[in-house]
Order: sequence, then C-alpha cells, then structure tokens
Amino acid sequence: MGNTRPTIGNPIPNSPYDAPTRCFKFDADGITDEILDERRASEFFVAVPAPKKKSGKQQEIDFLDVSTERVETNELINRIRSRVDRWREFGYPGITPTTRSLLDHWHNPERERRRFFCQLEAIETAIYLAEAAAKSNDVWIENAVRDANDEANPGLYRVAHKMATGTGKTV
Repeated sequence: MGNTRPTIGNPIPNSPYDAPTRCFKFDADGITDEILDERRASEFFVAVPAPKKKSGKQQEIDFLDVSTERVETNELINRIRSRVDRWREFGYPGITPTTRSLLDHWHNPERERRRFFCQLEAIETAIYLAEAAAKSNDVWIENAVRDANDEANPGLYRVAHKMATGTGKTV
C-alpha cells in the first residue's frame, strides 16, 4: 500500500511577521493536515536506509531508498531559543543603547520593508549571545558553543548563525 500524503490547501499557518504559534502535525507517516497550536521544536530528520544484502563487494548506501526516518531534536537550539524568547519578553535587558536603538528600528511595524520574525529572531539571538547571555547567568550557552567548536575546529573559535532559505539573509 502506497504512502499517501494529505493535500494541504494553505501550507502557511502563521504570519511571517509574528512568532510562529501553529504548525502541522507529523506522525509516523510524515506530515498531516492537522494543525497544532504550538511552535514546532527545532529538530531534523535523519534518513535511515535499509541494510543492503552482502554481495562480496563494498556496501553502498542508496539514499533514495530510505526505509525509515529518525527524528533528532536540536536540544541546544531549543534551549537557546527559549532563553532568547524570555529575554525578548522582558524587554531585552543588558544591551547597549545603540543595540536598543537598532532593535527599536528593526521592530517598528510602520517602517518600509518590515522585517520578518525569523530575521528578527536571528539577530536577537546574535545580540543575546554577544551582549546579554553572560549578564543573564546563561554562560552555559557560550560554554556549550565553545565545546562544540573545539570538537569541530580545535584552536579556531568561530560562531555562525544558520538561517533557512528565504529568511532574508541578503537583506
């Protein structure tokens, strides 16, 4: 029996200008047309290919023949996201006057070319990490980033922000 996915008339359940409050439910068969009243947690899908029969030569993985998927939660991202959300709710304590002025400008709903929520959240996260996390007793974030960085880039400390396609990186 084939795997049929539902037809979703409007695949965008949220405004691009507000924090997401709704998402489509996933079940064992994939996405459904049921909408949940919550923001989706940061997670990713890991393809788990079916094992190939041994044929005397080196095994190859056929990534198009994926038998199952495993969902992995991005725990660090979700923890940081919750801390940035809380910081935003409290009015961005611990930032410089220049940063306050920039945030006021970017958040102004009357400005031309209003910023999308995902753009604002990305810059808020960068600001939180640079200016406010340590003042908010969230030094664990810098430690976690530094530890992950040491694993991937020993002796070369770098910080990057990943943004999805269409989130306005060039703006």
